[in-house]
Amino acid sequence: MNGITDNGFILGCSAIGAGLAMIAGIGPGIGEGNAVAKALEAIGRQPECKGDVTSTMLLGCAIAESTGIYGLIVALILLFVKPLT
Repeated sequence: MNGITDNGFILGCSAIGAGLAMIAGIGPGIGEGNAVAKALEAIGRQPECKGDVTSTMLLGCAIAESTGIYGLIVALILLFVKPLT
C-alpha cells in the first residue's frame, strides 16, 4: 500500500517550516525601505543633519536585517540538519 511514511512526513514538514521561516525576509525589506524613505525626507528638510540621520539609519537597518538573517539560519537548520537522527 502506498502511503506517507513517518520519515517522509518529517522531511516534508521540515521543508514547509523552512519555507515559512523565509517569510521572515519580507519584514526587514519593508522596514528598511521605510527607514530609508524617512531618512531621505529628513535630509531633504534639514541637510545639515545628514551625518546624524545617515548613521542612525544605517544602525537601524543593520538591526532590522538581523531578523532576516535569523529566519535564514532557521531555514538552513531545518533543511540541512538531519531531523531523523
